Amino acid sequence: MTDRFTRAAALGLTAVSIAAATAIAQGADLTGAGSSFAYPIYSKWASIYAEKTGVKINYQSIGSSGGIRQLSDETVDFGASDGPMTDEQMSKAKGGPILHIPTVLGAVAITYNLADIQRPLRLTGQVLGDIYLGKVTKWNDASITALNPGVKLPGSDIVVVHRSDGSGTSYIFTDYLSTVNPAWASGPGTAQSINWPVGLGGKGSEGVTGQVKQTPGAIGYVELSYAKENHLPTALIRNAAGQWVAPTIAGVTEAAAGAAAKLPANTDFRISIVNAPGRAAYPISSFTWVLLYKRPVDAKKGKQLVDFLRWAIHDGEREAPSLDYAPLPPSMVAMLDKRLNEVNVASK
Repeated sequence: MTDRFTRAAALGLTAVSIAAATAIAQGADLTGAGSSFAYPIYSKWASIYAEKTGVKINYQSIGSSGGIRQLSDETVDFGASDGPMTDEQMSKAKGGPILHIPTVLGAVAITYNLADIQRPLRLTGQVLGDIYLGKVTKWNDASITALNPGVKLPGSDIVVVHRSDGSGTSYIFTDYLSTVNPAWASGPGTAQSINWPVGLGGKGSEGVTGQVKQTPGAIGYVELSYAKENHLPTALIRNAAGQWVAPTIAGVTEAAAGAAAKLPANTDFRISIVNAPGRAAYPISSFTWVLLYKRPVDAKKGKQLVDFLRWAIHDGEREAPSLDYAPLPPSMVAMLDKRLNEVNVASK
């Protein structure tokens, strides 16, 4: 299977293929579910790892909230999320203590459908928050035109598109908005599932991408790979240093640069890096996490999962840039090696 086919398949998961994946899940050695943001890299890792070791991993892109729910109910061996679990969520998990293992970093891109705009649109977090609050409703609103001198913006309505399902991508986006837009922070706030003030819903990053692509005047937020695969433009966002930056691997890497060095030895890795300092830092960046029980019910599966994760954070990281993710900082990999030692894979 070529890299191009793997990537296209990962980004084009349909309801039919999800159903097929469910049907074959019983034949897998490990089952996981959750983040659509991370689906492209987890799909590729699963393919490579199966060829290397014979261990088959079935991963379903159902959204971060679904991954947390299925892990909490012990219906999968691991969950995946782009927003960390809350203390309350972890306390309700049937299988006991849960570990958060960062795997890669990614960017949430702001994409739009404005056929006559030839250069990247410039947007700030303040304006983005006002758009998603329904305060800014026209593309030629003064707050947008002021950021884009010389660009002739249409007077058409802004069609807001958001995730309809519980989503780690929504968590990252709303975490960013809460950091930079006071009205958003005191209103909808930060969560995987939001009571959106305005807009159309799309299921998964695939659904949001589709809505934006087929709707003139639309704006949405998706993982960078989805925007690139669908040839959608992405906005430049003003970062904490006042620079206009595009969503790139380099920008995500800079956003994470200081994170590992500042982590205490006993960290649980539930950390946010939105609006990070750094001249080139892309402000809507985040880790994505695999979630697993510290004391797996099935010791054999527990060991298989730990072995896979060790491979992923070492060898698997080399695949990250080809799918528009940034690899983990080396110092964090060393910390995660120690954290994985805490998983009890002894027979019960």
